[in-house]
Amino acid sequence: MASEEEAAAAAAAKLERLLQWLQVNKVELRGCNIKYCGQNKGFGVFSSNDVSDGVLLVVPLDLAITPMRVLQDPLVGPECRSMFEEGEVDDRFLMILFLMLERLRNNSSWKPYLDMLPTTFGNPLWFTDDELLELKGTTLYRATELQRKRLLSLYEDKVKGLVQKLLILDGDLESEVCFEDFLWANSVFWTRALNIPLPRSYVFPQVQEDQDSQSSLSIDSGVSHSDISAGDLTDRKDEERSKVPGVDGQFNETVWVEGLVPGIDFCNHDLKAVATWEVDGTGMTTGVPHSMYLLSAEKTSFQMEKEITISYGNKGNEELLYLYGFVIDNNPDEYLMVHYPVEAIQNAPFSDSKMQLLEAQKAEMRCLLPKRLLAHGFFPAGTTSNDDNGKGKSEKICSFSWSGQRRIPSYANKLVFPEEFLTTLRTIAMQEDELFKASSFLEELVGSEGVRQPTDTEVRTAVWEACGDSGALQLLFDLLQTKVMNLEENSGTEDCDTELLEKAHDVKNIEQCESKDTDESGHYKFMSRNRWSSIVYRKGQKQLARLFLKEAEHVLHLSLSEGE
Repeated sequence: MASEEEAAAAAAAKLERLLQWLQVNKVELRGCNIKYCGQNKGFGVFSSNDVSDGVLLVVPLDLAITPMRVLQDPLVGPECRSMFEEGEVDDRFLMILFLMLERLRNNSSWKPYLDMLPTTFGNPLWFTDDELLELKGTTLYRATELQRKRLLSLYEDKVKGLVQKLLILDGDLESEVCFEDFLWANSVFWTRALNIPLPRSYVFPQVQEDQDSQSSLSIDSGVSHSDISAGDLTDRKDEERSKVPGVDGQFNETVWVEGLVPGIDFCNHDLKAVATWEVDGTGMTTGVPHSMYLLSAEKTSFQMEKEITISYGNKGNEELLYLYGFVIDNNPDEYLMVHYPVEAIQNAPFSDSKMQLLEAQKAEMRCLLPKRLLAHGFFPAGTTSNDDNGKGKSEKICSFSWSGQRRIPSYANKLVFPEEFLTTLRTIAMQEDELFKASSFLEELVGSEGVRQPTDTEVRTAVWEACGDSGALQLLFDLLQTKVMNLEENSGTEDCDTELLEKAHDVKNIEQCESKDTDESGHYKFMSRNRWSSIVYRKGQKQLARLFLKEAEHVLHLSLSEGE
């Protein structure tokens, strides 16, 4: 294993080659430098000199790795275009394939950039079997197992043969293709890709040229698909958008395109970001049309050599660890995911009737419980809210009773659980007489002949009117209790995790850590970064599960005492 000094020397040589490559590709480092931050952190962006307009870094968007670039590539484009147009692969597949291929090509023009990227990652896909066991009982454990199988299947079915073919077309008959190369490219994409707001004329130049002749564009025929999903955790990344007011105020429809932007992607994350990135479509801000630039968010001049960080969004540790490979201790954006398994409904009494009601109200089978919700509950000690306007509070489904018999419960204003999920649980917990009652309410509303279909809000209200909250709250209590049991079954309580973290005297990369390094008590003297991240994450999950369980239990008792 290379020493810190050797690693720093190798990093300096790679950095010099990158800076030359950026200069050749017309990247302008106006108020910053890229520097090595150590083996744990890799590279980062640091302030170098004051800039009056706050523009620290400018990157021509022609340098970005986007689906358009891949489809225009003379080697990859011809092989992938038909697959893409026929829907066999998506935007992300194209970019991941491109990264993998360019890493393997002997004569890649991207080598100075790719050499700067990490060779291993801290997300659970890279964990050893022992490290992955640290996540057992959490949402991430099962998600990682499923993702590994999905990626391996994708590699065997589509990637391996295609990359081998492309390498042969490139004149390379010797390079070996392996799954780790695909896993590396997948991790590079998910840790570094940004959602870039681009003018439609930039994404589809031919369409812009043809507008005078009234040509139309089918979104499905383009290269920017913003609705691609990749599971619950990656879906939330789709929802993240940089706070860009537009593309320099152009009167031009904006298309969101995912891509990697060399230079800006070396900025690390911080909850208190000191810079944002924006797109300059016209060149009015930077003097470089169709560029992305890093803009200082500081009101005063930067301190020299200060790290310039951006925000990856308000993400909990579950998402940070799964996508980016790091966690934040005491993360204020932590959340707990709770879901009711669909297969359990199919075995429940009157499942067909319940499924119809669930579909009619567009039911949510899972919910996220952000930590901030607890500030509005019965036990807010130790939690804070970022909601000045009460946004984190749960919304009531109804402020009146159709029959005059259902009273708004006393706990309504302190209920921390999302109404959308509660109404799902109400429906699942309904008894036969309650199903009949809800149907009667809806029939009275829309007429026996079904002149119109009830709205989802009307269905939710009818369900609440028919059964109240007790059944749903009991079901919620059971779900949270099961969550706690699963989290604690393999690794103990939150206190156990706290003790482990306190006993860890140092945190190092896995390559520098030997599992035999224990003290007299059997605790690790040195803890790998992956193990530390896992314990921090699962500790936060246990804490939230216990706190939300306490809220659910208290509200359930109130509901039962009020005759709900």
